[in-house]
Amino acid sequence: MTLFIGLISGTSVDAVDAVLCDIQPDNQIQLLHSYSHPIPAALQQELLAFGKSEYNGDAIDQLGQLDHQVGLLFADATNTLLKQSEHQAQEIQAIGSHGQTVRHRPEANYPFTLQIGDPSIIATQTGITTVADFRRRDMANGGQGAPFAPAFHQAFFSDDNKPRAVVNLGGIANVTILEAGKSPVGFDTGPANTLMDQWVYAHKQQHYDAGGEWAASGSVIPELLSLLLQDPYFKQAAPKSTGCEYFNMEWLAARTGSVDLSQFKPQDVQRTLLELTVVTVADAIKVYLQEGNVYLCGGGAHNLVLLQELQNQLPRQSVFSSSTLGISPDWVEAMTFAWFAAKTLKKEPIQLSSITGSTQNSVLGGVYY
Repeated sequence: MTLFIGLISGTSVDAVDAVLCDIQPDNQIQLLHSYSHPIPAALQQELLAFGKSEYNGDAIDQLGQLDHQVGLLFADATNTLLKQSEHQAQEIQAIGSHGQTVRHRPEANYPFTLQIGDPSIIATQTGITTVADFRRRDMANGGQGAPFAPAFHQAFFSDDNKPRAVVNLGGIANVTILEAGKSPVGFDTGPANTLMDQWVYAHKQQHYDAGGEWAASGSVIPELLSLLLQDPYFKQAAPKSTGCEYFNMEWLAARTGSVDLSQFKPQDVQRTLLELTVVTVADAIKVYLQEGNVYLCGGGAHNLVLLQELQNQLPRQSVFSSSTLGISPDWVEAMTFAWFAAKTLKKEPIQLSSITGSTQNSVLGGVYY
């Protein structure tokens, strides 16, 4: 076995997803063990606030300390994964650590993306070579630095005979279009769970709407949906990427303008936010794919209302969970970065230029021993 670990904390900052994978030289991958490592509530709230430019004292000092804390957190996740899986550090070729995104600005005058979680600390605390800082090389070559999961989708989910779409439903939604003989197309469509998560937390103090049950109790508000869909990001051509620093409660307030959301039942707003995700994802797929299967991964794949509404919006396609392809929707992104680490150690470029718009495919990430 050739063992690699993948680590990622998503935009919701709810846990560190950790996976142990066997990645063979012929590009076969097997998930051996997975673990969701909790993030302490105080650190979670500090990271969420920091991402919204709500600083606790000096911003640079806070960034440095958060970088250290997240590094320790990722190291703890790794060591717990090893203990649970009964493997030793010396058996692992490398860790692929995505880190925690705190800012993503692909459209700035000087584009940048910033993920924290000091890889030197991860390597030191685990005794395992760590590969990190994947996104900035793509940006240096003119790419968006995101989304990256489509490269994994192309490698492990494509079909030589039938076109497919893969939808990652994390905080933000990204879509990958896979057609035989063509380079993959992938881009962020807009919000997936982030607005729904923030809305349900504000009204029910729940971190997410389990199964979409609360949304199911409400009804779409057509005039509100129309206002939200007018955001220019949805009409922007690919390549494109975005983040929760754009789609958040401040965005919702700005898009609705003088419309007082308190006049609506909160569950109706929740249902409308779900519909926003459904419509923007479905519209993106329809541009490229007239038939074929659609596979969902990420936490949103467990939202049964979202899955059913996507199927309703895509009557010529069939919508499934990625588990039907042999990989649980919960672990696709973490497996992506385990696979990236394997590619980095072999100095193999990742095929991303057709996705991010980079001028060339690059070997991604820095290696920390």
